[in-house]
Amino acid sequence: MRFIAKLLSAVIPLSIMISAPVQARDWASVEKSGKIMAATEGAFAPFNYYEGTKLTGYEVDVAEALAQKLGMKLEWHAVPFDSQLAAVRQDRFDFAIASHGYTKERAKAVDFASPHYCTGGTIAAPKDGPLTAEALKGKTVGVQLATSYFDAAKKLPGIKEVKTYKADPEAFSALKAKKIDAWISDKFTIMETLNKNTDSGVVSGEQVFVEKVSLIMRKNNKEFMDKVNQALADLTADGTLAKISDKYFKTDITCK
Repeated sequence: MRFIAKLLSAVIPLSIMISAPVQARDWASVEKSGKIMAATEGAFAPFNYYEGTKLTGYEVDVAEALAQKLGMKLEWHAVPFDSQLAAVRQDRFDFAIASHGYTKERAKAVDFASPHYCTGGTIAAPKDGPLTAEALKGKTVGVQLATSYFDAAKKLPGIKEVKTYKADPEAFSALKAKKIDAWISDKFTIMETLNKNTDSGVVSGEQVFVEKVSLIMRKNNKEFMDKVNQALADLTADGTLAKISDKYFKTDITCK
């Protein structure tokens, strides 16, 4: 699920680096402060990534629009994807938005807002490689660590091995180096990756599952979650999310 944007800590402003733990707050506390503390990864184009020192992407724009709808400002914190669920549970941030696909297991630890887009896991492989679930039998597949793609890949019948990588660029590099036979990730991430690497010899294949993606918050923060969901509904109804989708994907990726 992750491509791009080399994250060089030397050039990232301190305001978006991980800070000391803070207490996640109820809606009354957030409203009083006028500021939402939000976490994202910053390394998953086109959803959340850096252009130089500027944090941008579809999810960044969605969160900014959400905060504006709530009358709040956003304070961003860059957090590795595989640390975000724990960080939210530890009350370090008000929410995290970094392409978290809903799973029953994750929902035991955090609450999911209404989905801000729908996507799916897609196979990427060389042109003559395994591009369907059937063709993956006996093959080695690479996925990003701590993502829903690991569980999805493990459920595909006949796969020889599922290897995990810290981030999607590493999985893509392993595929190009022929250390794995195929890579499974978000369909839009694969699209973005292949568009930027047209000479890689890698193509996209079959979509193997559908995924609804939401921001996550600590459990039982009901009033705050209700405010977030209402704002997301308003942004859907007034066309804001569709407009942001078109900016990055030239199509509407919100859930129908």
